[in-house]
Amino acid sequence: VSFQSNVDDPLEKRVTSVGRVHPHVEVKVVDEEGAAVPIGEQGELWTRGYSVMQRYWGDEEQTDAAIDADGWMKTGDLATIDAEGFCNITGRVKDMIVRGGENIYPREIEEFLYNHPAVSQVQVFGLPDERFGEISAVWIIKKPGTEPTEAEIIDFCKGKIAHYKVPALVRFVDEIPMTVTGKPQKFVMRDLMMEELGITAAKTA
Repeated sequence: VSFQSNVDDPLEKRVTSVGRVHPHVEVKVVDEEGAAVPIGEQGELWTRGYSVMQRYWGDEEQTDAAIDADGWMKTGDLATIDAEGFCNITGRVKDMIVRGGENIYPREIEEFLYNHPAVSQVQVFGLPDERFGEISAVWIIKKPGTEPTEAEIIDFCKGKIAHYKVPALVRFVDEIPMTVTGKPQKFVMRDLMMEELGITAAKTA
């Protein structure tokens, strides 16, 4: 834990962010090269301080991947930090989709699709693609009494979000695979879609 809210913080900040950094702990948001990004821009959250673990027990390889030589731990979280120091977690690095060199953040598309009147739940994830490297797919649970189509969902996105963020595939499902703690399992959705479409990861090599 690197952040917390205080009781005297504005209500909006308390409910829309994870708060500000703890005393005696350092954080930064970095790009893919490990360089700090400007205030308000998205990147991976790194943290350093007394509360950060030193290593993985008996696993130097994983330790080296997670913690750099200066003690910064790479959290794997995508985040932004505003000018007041409040941090907002925006997703996971492993869930980011790279389509033709463009980064797509699933949460951004998910939040947009919740504006559609027929969408009850939505999850966005990447699939291997020979041309673009990856494309985005969407699983949607419909609201009762609605019958949206794949074309309707895609048309809803066109002109409102960047063209490369428009989902390539849409599926309507009855349930979303979840962990026991209630977190969506995007890798399960990805595997099921790859099986349905006859896609193998080797196609992106």
